Amino acid sequence: MTVRQAEGSASAQSLARPKTVEKAVYAAGAVVWRIVDGKLRILLIHRTKYRDVTLPKGKVDPGEMLAETAVREVHEETGIRVSLGVPVGVSRYHLASTKQKVVHYWAAEATEDAIRASTFVPNREIAAIEWVSVKKARARLSYPVDLEILDFFDNLVDDGVLHTFPIVALRHAKALSRSEWDGADAARPLSERGRHQAKSIVGPLRAFGIRKIVTSDAVRCVDTVKPLAKSLERKAVRTEQISQDAWEDGTADLRSIVGRRVRSGKPAVLCSHGPVLPGLLAEISLATGTIRGSYLSSAADLEPAAFSVVHLSATNPGSGIIAIETHVPKV
Repeated sequence: MTVRQAEGSASAQSLARPKTVEKAVYAAGAVVWRIVDGKLRILLIHRTKYRDVTLPKGKVDPGEMLAETAVREVHEETGIRVSLGVPVGVSRYHLASTKQKVVHYWAAEATEDAIRASTFVPNREIAAIEWVSVKKARARLSYPVDLEILDFFDNLVDDGVLHTFPIVALRHAKALSRSEWDGADAARPLSERGRHQAKSIVGPLRAFGIRKIVTSDAVRCVDTVKPLAKSLERKAVRTEQISQDAWEDGTADLRSIVGRRVRSGKPAVLCSHGPVLPGLLAEISLATGTIRGSYLSSAADLEPAAFSVVHLSATNPGSGIIAIETHVPKV
């Protein structure tokens, strides 16, 4: 996963690009938060075996992507189902085995419905969970690396950009090559690998709370989001306005598609084609008053089935892109 901070964004602190470390143990978690009587509260866990206080997190399961791990681990440890918000950093430390552990964190709001639905009871792994202020969290957390994550989270609070929503730019999964297909390019289907990729990104996309699916009407795009639409029990909106054919003949209307998604303030995914993605990212930048930079080109340079998550302020989308993170499937 690559994380980039937008130039001119509301959050002044930047996130470094994570480096792959040989023989490292990868994990993911979240700073889970809620508002109680107008006051911000952070969720801490008390672990039974280690007798420590930390943030919910856990190791990546085989085949998982980091965002998927974060949501799963929060639910397993606290009983609360969350959707991920802005990334808040990466902690690195060495285990007793001398391996390095690399943990990616996101901010994640716990809704009242999710808290009521929690079935958490103290167990052999987690002795207790508690909601505390940021100040108390600083005093209770057992590890300096957790405090660093909390510091970045607190910067989001200070900047007033804790409430966010994502727009995801998704490149369609691997399709049959043009040499393997005799029909119209728009009818070119996914390859076998592409079908596996389409299934593999359902969990990671759901981790960001996606509610709206908009796709190019090309078969390879429609088929890429089909597993996600089935999982969410939602119908994907097909449009030629973000198709490669429309892009190439000059009839595409990316601005209206992006504008509706920004104004809606709801988590959405836009599935399109490699040549179209730079335009989509540029329109998101323009719609949110963000200074354009090389980070946009990097976020648009996606492999098949990879996606970039653009985080925007839920209360003031015009304040600029808060952060962009890019995820690449393992299939």
